[in-house]
Amino acid sequence: MFNAESGANFSIDADLPGEDEDWRIGVIVGPSGSGKTSLGRLVFGDAEVYTEPEWPGDAPIIDAIAPGKDFNDVTASLAAVGLGDVPAWLRPYAVLSNGEKFRATLARVIADAPGRVVIDEFTSVVDRQIAKFGALAFQKAWRRTSGKAVLLTPHYDVLEWVEPDWTFDTATRTLDRRRLQRPTFDLQVWETDWRYWPAFEPHHYLKIGKMIAATNYVGTVDGELVVHLAVSPAFQNNAYRASRLVVMPEWQGAGVGMRFLNHVCAMNLRGETRFGRPHGTLFHTSHPGLCAALRRDKRWIQKSASLFGVNKGKSASTLLKSAHRAGATAVGVGYGGHMRAVQGFKYVG
Repeated sequence: MFNAESGANFSIDADLPGEDEDWRIGVIVGPSGSGKTSLGRLVFGDAEVYTEPEWPGDAPIIDAIAPGKDFNDVTASLAAVGLGDVPAWLRPYAVLSNGEKFRATLARVIADAPGRVVIDEFTSVVDRQIAKFGALAFQKAWRRTSGKAVLLTPHYDVLEWVEPDWTFDTATRTLDRRRLQRPTFDLQVWETDWRYWPAFEPHHYLKIGKMIAATNYVGTVDGELVVHLAVSPAFQNNAYRASRLVVMPEWQGAGVGMRFLNHVCAMNLRGETRFGRPHGTLFHTSHPGLCAALRRDKRWIQKSASLFGVNKGKSASTLLKSAHRAGATAVGVGYGGHMRAVQGFKYVG
């Protein structure tokens, strides 16, 4: 009818690197209908094309990603792909944003750590910035496994962030064996007050008051808010105390959190603060991924670990004694107690 050849026939020739060669991540890129999925199914066979298991409707993703695996492995996989937002860990998959779903799926792949995997439509349904940093976080996490991954995508903008060992373009039918290098960006650090905290607070895992006498720092890229930290004096311990470290979700996985924290703590150690006093910085956190990162960094030493929480008994007893001495009555509720694990570290440079 249309005087055209049969639309059922399609062929493409591609000389791709073999399984016995030394590579970890390959990318097949090209426009829709150019043969990416067909090639992907031939690389390792249909069985290795990743099919996402069904997510439970009511369980938080932290319980659903890998139920049979260690808790630390699950949280590490979430943090590794840039989903370090603890409130998001506690939500079911169905209510996550597209960007969070994308990262949760990647975390599931990292937790499973298959020897060979093909991921179709990589970064296709997410905002392009989340796609870039999600790709960056995934490739760093994947290279810590021993497997080989082939990513199929129509988007050329993620190639440098994936840093693939090889790239096949189905549009030009060419293979590039160069390992691409990811772009750089400049993070500007500003000293400020609590005015920007409302933008970061929804992504912090604690709902607590502002720190007394705090100096706030924010990091921006081209004027966009990226990361936040507050620092208060703790001169009774010859130190500063840092808290409220938050990286915006769309920037998680870009590697800014620890660099920003270390930069501010280095300024404290040099006395570049409004107090002019050089001290190390104390930092307490319950975030398992951040705890692991601090332990790996030689600029930090671990000072404490309360892994089962602290009760309020001692504080309550003190309040009751004080009330009785004053001839008053009081309810021994106590302060400072909590039922969460907290680990303490100090920046020593």
